[in-house]
Amino acid sequence: MHAIGSPEFWIQQLINALGLGSQYALMAVGLAMVFAVMRLINFAHGTVMMWSAYIGLLLLQRGLPFPLVAAGAILGAATLGALMERIAYRPIRGAPDVTLLLNSFAVAVFLENLAVLLFSPRSRPFPMPALLTQVLHPWGDLFLPSIHLWAFGGALLALGGLAFFVTRTRVGLAMRAAAENPTAAQLMGIEVGKVTLLAFVIGSAMAGLAVLFWVAHIGTIQPGMGFEPVLKAFVACVIGGFGTIPGAVLGGYLLGALEILLQGILPSVVVGYRDALVYAVLILLLLVRPGGVLGYGEAERV
Repeated sequence: MHAIGSPEFWIQQLINALGLGSQYALMAVGLAMVFAVMRLINFAHGTVMMWSAYIGLLLLQRGLPFPLVAAGAILGAATLGALMERIAYRPIRGAPDVTLLLNSFAVAVFLENLAVLLFSPRSRPFPMPALLTQVLHPWGDLFLPSIHLWAFGGALLALGGLAFFVTRTRVGLAMRAAAENPTAAQLMGIEVGKVTLLAFVIGSAMAGLAVLFWVAHIGTIQPGMGFEPVLKAFVACVIGGFGTIPGAVLGGYLLGALEILLQGILPSVVVGYRDALVYAVLILLLLVRPGGVLGYGEAERV
């Protein structure tokens, strides 16, 4: 245990914050992308993560090597995101915001209950390879869970690739245009429907990647596991600024850092109230800056 204020204490907190923040950033990006192009807070995002975890478990039980399991889980999440967009959301595009919101809750409840029927409500262990569960000791008393390295590296590659995609490719620029002004984008010849579908696919794939790191931490999966990740993603988006990829990434890392810092400095008798304190800080932030740290007000941009 490092003394609070020592260099080792702050280095350890930084390591933990980067690992946890990377997971939150990956979760939040998918939520932000869908909101940017459709103005929809997709609360079924968490159930996509849950289904991705079950797909991974089924592949693992068939004896596939873990890289193929991870690829299958990500591909399964992307496919489910595409199906959700085509079946549940596309028919009501342009409906009032409350209709879209209620529809996302309905999709989440349906998918969760379907998982209960197919897999039972009990928790199941999700064995991870030693490469993701070992703990390294790089220096002195510092400990570095390998999952933090994988989460940070995976987030760096995925988010860097996404940043290149939305700023340097024609399709990515079309997505940004549709997020900025769907009507004008359509008049310019951009197929907003295809752009929206792509946002769901990419966002769900990000969720599928994030859930691999999330499951490595908790060790088990169950049908209700999607609620906490989607709540964390929502809070991260609010902190950073809804509808922006940079805001979602920044919000994810800020949320991870805040949780780790509070866990490190709070006395053990009150550490259980960490989440309550996090949401209190969120309220204070919104009172000062309602649009989030990188919020753009009415003209939100990807």
